[in-house]
Amino acid sequence: MKLSVVIPVYNERTTLLEIVNRVKSVPLDKEIILVDDYSTDGTRDLLRQLEKDGAKVFYHERNMGKGAALRTGFQHASGDFVIVQDADLEYDPGEYPKLLQPLLDGRADVVYGSRFSGKRHNMTFLHNLGNQFLTLMTNILFQTSITDMETCYKLFPRKTIQSIQIVSNRFNFEPEITAKLLKRRLRIVEVPISYAGRSFQQGKKITWRDGFSAIWTLVKFRFRD
Repeated sequence: MKLSVVIPVYNERTTLLEIVNRVKSVPLDKEIILVDDYSTDGTRDLLRQLEKDGAKVFYHERNMGKGAALRTGFQHASGDFVIVQDADLEYDPGEYPKLLQPLLDGRADVVYGSRFSGKRHNMTFLHNLGNQFLTLMTNILFQTSITDMETCYKLFPRKTIQSIQIVSNRFNFEPEITAKLLKRRLRIVEVPISYAGRSFQQGKKITWRDGFSAIWTLVKFRFRD
């Protein structure tokens, strides 16, 4: 069993090597796929170093967004399962084994790591409110009961994620993929995870504008064939 870890990267020079080291330390057979979304802060110099060390690295020639970077990464994944890993330090790769377990047990078709059923730190009030509102909208529109639609930790069988056409280029990847999974009636099982948020001063990139985009994306894919 091999796990493909897809890491979208944009201007993460200060955290990139640390998160890759944390991923490497997880005792699983895995491949690391890094997709640089046209970083301009020196991140690319570090990526060339990681490429020499065995990571698969792909470079966008212009900034396109997280969804576009993930689309590139998924296309090049070769593992049995695929997980999304942000290039910051908000999520703990040490939790991969427990995220995999429901898939290995046959209890899930897809696994989400839920920050709201685990231990979370440094999540701002507005970030918390926005996440909860978008999750509530998801549950109403799709008649489900998930607790964290916007989580980074989404774990799929490779054949599942490669069979879904992703069109969103930015952070609206999260509502798009969730909508498409739910419309396929796939079983999304949530596992509690830890979360240590960072501030905008520390490099957080998602904004309130992405929240409005997520709302529109949920509605659009709920009613689009």
